[in-house]
Parts: sequence; C-alpha cells; structure tokens
Amino acid sequence: MGEEAVEFSVEKVAEDCKQSTVDVGDRTYVIGRSDDDSKSSIIIKILEKLTQTWVVPTVLGTQPTLTESQSAIPVNDEKILIIEKGVPLNESIWFLEIDTPFVKQQRKIKGTEVVSWSKGVIGVGQKPVVISGPSGVGKGTLIAKLMKDYPSKFGFSVSHTTRSPREKEIDGVHYHFTERSKIEKDISEGKFLEFAHVHGNIYGTSIEAVESVTDEGKRCILDIDVQGARSVRASSLEAIFIFVCPPSFEELEKRLRARGTETEEQIQKRLKNARAELDQSNSPGLFDHLLVNDDLETCYENLKQLLSLDDDQEDSDDLY
Repeated sequence: MGEEAVEFSVEKVAEDCKQSTVDVGDRTYVIGRSDDDSKSSIIIKILEKLTQTWVVPTVLGTQPTLTESQSAIPVNDEKILIIEKGVPLNESIWFLEIDTPFVKQQRKIKGTEVVSWSKGVIGVGQKPVVISGPSGVGKGTLIAKLMKDYPSKFGFSVSHTTRSPREKEIDGVHYHFTERSKIEKDISEGKFLEFAHVHGNIYGTSIEAVESVTDEGKRCILDIDVQGARSVRASSLEAIFIFVCPPSFEELEKRLRARGTETEEQIQKRLKNARAELDQSNSPGLFDHLLVNDDLETCYENLKQLLSLDDDQEDSDDLY
C-alpha cells in the first residue's frame, strides 16, 4: 500500500534528508540518508507519479555508506548510478537496481516492491572474470596459476557452501563453510550475487565477497557453476564469462577418479551434472569464451590471451 504524496513532497524529503532525486519512467526515486539518522541508515522512497502515492521498498544487497553529497543518474530503466563525492573513485560508484532481472524475481518472491544495491566496477580492465566448468576439468588449477603469477592483478572471490570441508581445506580460504539456515537467510535478504544447489548442498557468492576484492583494486575471479553463471549474467554485474571444457567426457571421468576424494556414487553424480553443464555451455549469450583444457599449459596461455595479460609474470616471491 502506498501513502498519499500530499503529506510527503519530494522537495521536503530532499531538503530534510540530504537526498538525491531522480526520475525513471513514471516514478521518482528519492535516495540518501536522514539528517537524524546515522550514515549507515539510507532512506529510499518511490513516488508513483500517476497515482501520487509513496512506496517504501524492501532494500536488498550490501548498502553503501552515503556521504552528504552524491549524484543519482538513471542508466536505463533497470538501474540508477550513484556516485559519491569526496571519496576515492574505486569506492564511490554504486548502482541501485530498480528493475533488473534479479529485482523482478525478488519482487515476485516477496510480493512487494524491491530495489537492490550493487557495487560499480570502474573500467573494462577491472571487470570480474567468471570461470565455469564441470568438476575435474582443471579450472581450479588455472585460477591458482593466475593468482600465483599475477598476485597484484587478481583476487579470488571465496564462495560460501553448506558442504563439509574436505581434507586440508581451510575455512575462509577455500570456502566459507556455513550452516544451511544462515546462508538461506542471507540469500533471502539479497546478500548473494548467485547461489545454486549442487550435489545436495548450497553454493553461493556473496556480494560482499566480490566487493572485498574490487575494493583492493583487483579483478575478482569467480569460480562458479553454470547455474551461478546464469544468475550473474542476469544481474547488474558486468563480467567476462569463460567456460572450461575437457577434451572428452572420458578424460573428465579419468580426472575425477584420479582425485581419489569421492565415492563411486558421488563420482556418478558429478558425471551426470557434468553432462548437463557441457550441454548448457553452448547456450546463446551465456559464455563469452570456451576453453578446451587438453594440455594445461596451452590452456593457461590461451586464458592469459583472453584476459590481455602479457608474458611477463610478476615477481611474487615476497607474497608466496
């Protein structure tokens, strides 16, 4: 239910709350912080111009800490660009998603008006890299090589999962191991960029995990499955999407068995999912590039070319 606009004018809100106003279609969005609230409290109200009523939306995502001065610029019908003044450039750009596919989905689920915050990325060179591929294809090894050879350029987004840690896996390094109830709550509150149910467990990438990498001035690498890649593609995050393929299904099975970490039942489940992922990898518009990992070094060189990396590796001796 909206409230009557006659008791709450756009001009009064902007003056009292140090807020920005922007028109998108038949709506006026008021964004900012209240004078009598802390900087962590952000007010968002929507004026339906046709009915002259105000709507207070459910706000998802990790919100920025707005200063007393910011600009709000409509990018398109789906999102508003928020630029904070007086803060470092890499911390100043945010998007308020107002009608993206993610917001539309959440609006249907929650049955109410929804908007969502997302962090902006500066420049093409800083675009996150989404790397997908079936279990056993070698994408983890490729990512590890990138991180070792270019430690100042790339940062790894640590995913969350409800599965139990494997031997030698460290919480917060390989995954954030969490309870199902906790991750489900965070997902419902819009704190996750993507999530998927895989092999009976939940895997997901939090918005905070990606932001922590970009805040360091690095390109964020996301190691996610095809379900997750679809979710990220539908979000406002602009990224490069790469799918890593095995030379053959038989070779993939051989690699899975060579790991020696899973039961026969688990291997069969992974092979079944691998077939589905390989079929989906050719979906139009999903992946920008397909890489065949027949030989690891050749595949790695091809990956570096896709990411416009030169042959000179960084001196990482002090970091590893």
